[in-house]
Amino acid sequence: QVKLVESGGGLVQAGGSLRLSCAASGRTFSTYNMYTMGWFRQIRGKEREFVAAINWSGGTIWYSDSVKGRFTISRDNTKNTVYLQMNSLKPEDTAVYYCATTAGPISRQQRYYDYWGQGTQVTVSS
Repeated sequence: QVKLVESGGGLVQAGGSLRLSCAASGRTFSTYNMYTMGWFRQIRGKEREFVAAINWSGGTIWYSDSVKGRFTISRDNTKNTVYLQMNSLKPEDTAVYYCATTAGPISRQQRYYDYWGQGTQVTVSS
């Protein structure tokens, strides 16, 4: 089993920054550095959507068009942690942010991710 725990959410004014963290643990995560990690978000009343993903080496990174140039995903395999640095935040970024992991290749599709965190709320005020 794999456990993912997100942290770092909160309330911030438009134009501000937040850094989300997602710590991974679990028996099957002993080879964490071979896992793709992704961030998704769910805006109230909408379906959960892809935000960013990073492959096991960090050599391949994808972003959604809505966050490209403002958000940065990174990982520290020594800490089993993935980060999402969010800059120039907008009210429309308000959502619950989830991290997820898959042993497969990098993907924007939720159905390929096997384990999910509980989510962390990000609220951007105007």
